[in-house]
Amino acid sequence: MKSKRAIIMLALSVLLGIAAVLLAARWMGQQAASDKTTVLVASRDMELGQAITPTMLESVPWPKGAVPTGAFDDPKKLEGRVVRVSIFKGEPVLAPKLAPEGTKAGLDSVIKAGHRAITVKVNEVVGVAGFLAPGSYVDLLVNFRDEKDKPMSRVVLERIMVLAIAQEAQRPDETKPRVVNAVTLEVTPEQAEKIDLARNIGTLSLILRNQVDTQDGATTGVHQQDLFAAPAPPPVVASAPAPVKKVVRRAPVKPVPAKPVEEPKDRVEVIRGLQKATADF
Repeated sequence: MKSKRAIIMLALSVLLGIAAVLLAARWMGQQAASDKTTVLVASRDMELGQAITPTMLESVPWPKGAVPTGAFDDPKKLEGRVVRVSIFKGEPVLAPKLAPEGTKAGLDSVIKAGHRAITVKVNEVVGVAGFLAPGSYVDLLVNFRDEKDKPMSRVVLERIMVLAIAQEAQRPDETKPRVVNAVTLEVTPEQAEKIDLARNIGTLSLILRNQVDTQDGATTGVHQQDLFAAPAPPPVVASAPAPVKKVVRRAPVKPVPAKPVEEPKDRVEVIRGLQKATADF
């Protein structure tokens, strides 16, 4: 009888536990649903200069406290807007990545305010063997003759963004390089003036650089004599000076004149008794 009552109590406890779990899960789901909203993301890759259509968007749930600034939840607000920066699949569509409202699709819609687009004629060598693509950054190198009519090369502009290659403003899917005959760059009006002057006084070359490299390289240019300049001589190590010997000069010793030798005189020896004496004459 006692065992039967224990089994009933155990079964009742299990049922109550399951009910509590279900109620808690339902409550947590309701709380989570109330803390979420919807955000529009790209359903496929969007290239710069491309107009957005409803089929290019997808609505996904998003936590209310983590909604990105400039996000959208209504597809009608994005219809016809032009992409100014490439947006990848699954990425939220944000206002800073779009051109102003009313802008029509095309390359001119992606040019920043205060900037211009200028096209530079290139070949396989000038165009970095076809490795340039929209979104790449380049430096401009010009080869010309200086005031003394001597050849010189110098970098005139740095970190210039490539807007388009040939007639394409979208980055190609394949990674194989393609040789084109023209490259369109995004520059300021002052930079456009420098490019126009540089290509008229000399030959332009493009130098591909890393996209995250923002440091400018300070150069003064290279002349012809710099290519064949002789290496600098090794530094001369100064040796210790030899010790200077002091020479002590002694005064000359004057010879002592010899006494004149007197000529011998006549000598007479006188004997007086036991005494003996001499006398000279």
